[in-house]
Amino acid sequence: MQPPTYQLFVYGSLRSGFRNPAYEYLTRYFTLQGEAVVKGKFYDKGPYPVAVPGNDDNFITGELYSMKNKDEFAWAIEQLDDYEGLNVEVGETPMYKREVVTVYREAVPSLAWIYWYNGSVEGLKEIAIGDVLKYLQEKNRP
Repeated sequence: MQPPTYQLFVYGSLRSGFRNPAYEYLTRYFTLQGEAVVKGKFYDKGPYPVAVPGNDDNFITGELYSMKNKDEFAWAIEQLDDYEGLNVEVGETPMYKREVVTVYREAVPSLAWIYWYNGSVEGLKEIAIGDVLKYLQEKNRP
């Protein structure tokens, strides 16, 4: 059994560069450790990219956060689960799932929670660039 994990890896709308309203909530309970990567792939779902785990040499870039007060972790992560749509009605499938993943920050591995896309990526265009911010900047460039 692995020890409890009090870190969170974010790669999309919760990253600091998006300035999403939920980011203020994230920074109330978590401290930014810095940029990090995980093994995974991005796919273009139309309005936004989605990420799925990978076992090869594809990495996605994001930010690693650590919990400020471990006693508040269960409540804080439950709020993020709600933001990510994990709490659905009976019979519905959540769009994301939360899992523990190995994160590499400055080549040092550690464990953190991540929200992976929970749907099929069949038929979606794979995104070669492993950074949502850079991808969206390129995609939306006039």
